[in-house]
Amino acid sequence: MATIVDIAIDNPGFETLVAAVKAADLVETLQGHGPFTVFAPNDDAFAKLPPNTVNNLVQNPPQLARILAYHVVAGRWTSAQLADTSELISLEGSPIPIRCHSPLEVKNASVIAADIEASNGIVHVIDTVILMG
Repeated sequence: MATIVDIAIDNPGFETLVAAVKAADLVETLQGHGPFTVFAPNDDAFAKLPPNTVNNLVQNPPQLARILAYHVVAGRWTSAQLADTSELISLEGSPIPIRCHSPLEVKNASVIAADIEASNGIVHVIDTVILMG
């Protein structure tokens, strides 16, 4: 079974996420044993950000790494398990609010594809980059 990183690399809708993970030097971490739950913004989610935001973040790897770590939680959280919780703590250390609507919401993002199994966790595709604060 593929790792979380392999899933992102093998799917064309995650080119920006893959580039960001590489720029933030998080590939090795996300290929680790985990398990991790990743709320993965697709390319359309990154495209919603203000112009030059992604370029600015790529030039600031520590800030980019913090933002990407905010999209990851420890453990393997299926959508059914997420529906039974109201908040998770990200690897970055900040809380991520979870709302059990239809669709499931992670802070200000909707889950558009859930429960993509990886060898070291699970991926939920989201339609918006979630920012801390």
